[in-house]
Amino acid sequence: MKLAAVLAAKGSRVYTVRPEVSVREAVAELAANNIGALIICDRPGAPVGIVSERDVIRRMNIDDGVLDAPISELMTSPVILGTSNDDLDSVLRTMTDRRFRHLPVVDDGELVGMVTIGDLVKAQLAEFRGAVATLETRLMDD
Repeated sequence: MKLAAVLAAKGSRVYTVRPEVSVREAVAELAANNIGALIICDRPGAPVGIVSERDVIRRMNIDDGVLDAPISELMTSPVILGTSNDDLDSVLRTMTDRRFRHLPVVDDGELVGMVTIGDLVKAQLAEFRGAVATLETRLMDD
């Protein structure tokens, strides 16, 4: 299964902010949309970084004045990107091995969506359930 199928099922809505936005504004965006990460774009559709709620919490633990800093100070950059044509199993393995939960998806230099580890596990489970149902049907027909 390709990431395109995952995005087709979940939708392509992505939340982005500009690098100069304050951490406080980014936290408000995370909370208002009940999301775990924001893509940082220096122009529409051009990711230059990513910041997660974990990034904010870890930084606040050592610097409680960070809320007024620009989000660019916290973002992970360069950000690892996927494409719609990437294989679900490979992406899931990479995300697990590298220990990150959000992957922006970019096609032809434009942001087209974002997948989470949860999205990928859900898609993989659906794929496994389909395979099991097919096998059960074949066994019952024999």
